[in-house]
Amino acid sequence: MNVVLDMNMPEIWERFLSAAGHSAIHWSRIGDIRAEDADIMEWARTNDHIVLTHDLDFGSLLFLTNATAPSVIQVRAEHILPKFLGAAVLEALDVTAPMLESGALVTIDPRRHRIRLLPLREGMIR
Repeated sequence: MNVVLDMNMPEIWERFLSAAGHSAIHWSRIGDIRAEDADIMEWARTNDHIVLTHDLDFGSLLFLTNATAPSVIQVRAEHILPKFLGAAVLEALDVTAPMLESGALVTIDPRRHRIRLLPLREGMIR
């Protein structure tokens, strides 16, 4: 899976996801660190990447624009380093892969993950 890490995600996620077989790049390596979330989403959509973020604004943008891509994984946890949340993220990537490939918003907290298919206005899977 190709993942672009939002600026609010520690760069250590690149190594963690790469070691697990995913392609990951931190936004600071490819774009302006002051870029708007919409710019990151557009880059992800154009370059076939999933956005991994700790920012709830991405879900709002998906809803407001009725977007069908890119897929977004948002983490909802106090501690967002891989040593705390890595297993949950890898499990969600594995379990939700088919949905992420076709367009989804996946919300992860340390205990579970929720999936909403894109566009967000058309329904939800729990």
